[in-house]
Amino acid sequence: MSRTTDRMAKRRMRRRALPALAAAGAWAMITCGPAVAAPAADVQAKQWYLKAMHAETIWKTTTGEGVKVAVIDSGVNPSTPSLQGQVLKGKDLTGIQGDETDDYTGHGTSMAELIAGTGKGGGLKGLAPGAKIIPYRVSDTELQNNNKVNAFDVQQAIRAAADSDARIISMSWGSEYYISDIRDAVEYAQAKGKLFFAAAGNTGDKANKEEYPAAYPEAVAVAASGPDGRVLKYSQHGEFVDIAAPSGVLPRWCDENFASYCDGHGGTSSATAIASASAALIWSKHPDWTGNQVLRVMFESAGRGEGWKPGTVSNYLGHGIVRPGAHINRGLGKPGDPNVTPLTNERVGGATASPAPSAPDASKTPGGRPGSDAVAAGSGKQAAQPSEDGGTWGLVLGGAAAAVVVAGAVFLVARRRRNA
Repeated sequence: MSRTTDRMAKRRMRRRALPALAAAGAWAMITCGPAVAAPAADVQAKQWYLKAMHAETIWKTTTGEGVKVAVIDSGVNPSTPSLQGQVLKGKDLTGIQGDETDDYTGHGTSMAELIAGTGKGGGLKGLAPGAKIIPYRVSDTELQNNNKVNAFDVQQAIRAAADSDARIISMSWGSEYYISDIRDAVEYAQAKGKLFFAAAGNTGDKANKEEYPAAYPEAVAVAASGPDGRVLKYSQHGEFVDIAAPSGVLPRWCDENFASYCDGHGGTSSATAIASASAALIWSKHPDWTGNQVLRVMFESAGRGEGWKPGTVSNYLGHGIVRPGAHINRGLGKPGDPNVTPLTNERVGGATASPAPSAPDASKTPGGRPGSDAVAAGSGKQAAQPSEDGGTWGLVLGGAAAAVVVAGAVFLVARRRRNA
């Protein structure tokens, strides 16, 4: 049995699909129109999950200080009021003019603010405002169509982030195409002890195909839910989903000019950022833990609906909805073996894991990247359990990315989705 097949099999063995729970409830579909400018004063008020998660109580113990999060996206603008002083030196892998601080869509900056924004100037308030951001800029479909770009930017960005002192890698993009070089890069990051969070995808109400890198065994696939505590209709579902986080209609930067925030559906993109911030909070409280221990506590402290049988994992919510306060405020969840990943129960990414950096072969297949935003949202299928530390809240999905796949001399262009 191949390495990939073996790990995929282990992932499937650890879950039951919970079909009865997943099928419950009616769905309401909301179609996104053009982004609507949101007054700055209203931005934080629209971040409904901060109150639901009792973020103010969490911040009395930790704000994520001492933890660095690598954001692989469209770039991160360090000059927004909310990100001033929060962004460290990163790297541009696109191969075009500019650097990692030149965000060509606003998407990467929005994700960075959801993770570590200070909220100054009425901007987005990050769930882990004490954390720092290391940006890695890669190209989306539109950028590829209009420029000569580095076709290997995604796997190179993942490896660069793995070799950095970031503990967490957050990637809110994805593709339907399995690409071995990107999968190897994610595996490399796991072996280096990093936690790699990726968006599950925003076509759960359509094709609902597995998306990568979320579906790689070494990645933590993040789904999305809304304020009603139900999975959002568009959130991808399947055996690859590991955990869920809040999303829904959230403010975001909607263009590269950064004139104002716009209202739009956060998708699994925002959910991935919030899951990454949750990990930063827990890791900040326990800086000596490994990524395996942080993730195990996230799984064990996640919110679950009534009727959820112990030891089962949902195809819609994975282990449940992130609840960092359940651990930080109440001690829920045990770290367990530092050297065993809860993703596949294999010994990898522990305290002594330190493989030597290895550059990808430039002659191999290039990777998947982000593309157009998803536009559908809605109430989903599975109810989330009201949590003692923050009421009922839902999950957020990340984006899928477009990819350029090379097979010999033949180039196949695949849409990279950026899930809102």
